Amino acid sequence: MSKLGNLGARLHRGEVGYDFVGKRKIWYGVSILITITAIVGLVVRGLNMGIEFQGGAVFTTPRTSVSVTQAETYAKDASGHIAVVQKLGTGGLRIQIAGIDTSKSDQIKDTLAKELSVPSEQINADLVGPSWGEQIANKAWEGLAIFMVLVVIYLAIAFEWRMAVAALVALIHDITITTGIYALVGFEVTPGTVIGLLTILGYSLYDTVVVFDSLKEQTKDITKQTRWTFSDVANRSINSTLVRSINTTVVALLPVAGLLFIGGGFLGAGMLNDISLSLFVGLAAGAYSSIFIATPLVADLKEREPQMKALKRRVLAKRAQATEAEPAEGAVEGDFGADEPQDDAAPAVVGQRSQPASRNRGRGRPSGKRR
Repeated sequence: MSKLGNLGARLHRGEVGYDFVGKRKIWYGVSILITITAIVGLVVRGLNMGIEFQGGAVFTTPRTSVSVTQAETYAKDASGHIAVVQKLGTGGLRIQIAGIDTSKSDQIKDTLAKELSVPSEQINADLVGPSWGEQIANKAWEGLAIFMVLVVIYLAIAFEWRMAVAALVALIHDITITTGIYALVGFEVTPGTVIGLLTILGYSLYDTVVVFDSLKEQTKDITKQTRWTFSDVANRSINSTLVRSINTTVVALLPVAGLLFIGGGFLGAGMLNDISLSLFVGLAAGAYSSIFIATPLVADLKEREPQMKALKRRVLAKRAQATEAEPAEGAVEGDFGADEPQDDAAPAVVGQRSQPASRNRGRGRPSGKRR
């Protein structure tokens, strides 16, 4: 078995693990810092909305020797607006000018033909009216809102409302970070960007539900025992699915990284950037939020309940009692701290006792002592 596979098995059995839930304040602080940076980027720079959302024109030219930089200058002089120019595989240019009056498209087209030294009738013009772009933007927001509402309803029914709230917070966290990165980088927001956002939200939700399902299974009858608090079990759920989350995230990021860095960067396929950036940032943020935000937040919300508060007091009291008795009697059954015996490290089904612990009862006591 590979080292990663062996680590995954040990994490699943509870033999090793990292205290994600116990250090949740650190993760909350990191997320707040990143989110504030994203919001500042949105406020200061704003989103570079594509032509589909604000209207304009796209001119496609035949083969020309004019460079992209020169074409951008010609298009700006002809329209009075900043133009986005891309070199096509045919040797022609794709000139996109947003926010212009479509009635002036013929005039801009003639000016471009003159500057680029190509016949005007060979330049293809696609026009997008501002009202149509506004309608597309409104539909995108409506679709996102409907998606969020359905997610909350489903999770509240399948799990409980606290998990639905935690998942919603994680999704908003992912959207804010992704859109903030778009604002800071300056990439154009197109319908492909919206598709990418919806895709990463579904992926993030899937990763979160995997942990929630494990948590729901392990917290059955949790109040009938005094070995673990809800946070302890939540931490076990994260660790038991950690390797799976890492593997799925890496496998998903590799082809997206190829689109973004190779296709969009080295090959100059600029049209891939709008969807690949949202996928790359969103997948990474989704994996982070499912581990460091959603499940710790569920633990916070659950441990506000009177039953969970009482359970936590009982567990801590029993651990304190075991710690006080340990110097006198050595290893004490029921100690659930860092030095817990290996038989207690097996994956716990809350409310059941481990059989090997009963068979080992009495081991390690000085000879001659009986109880």
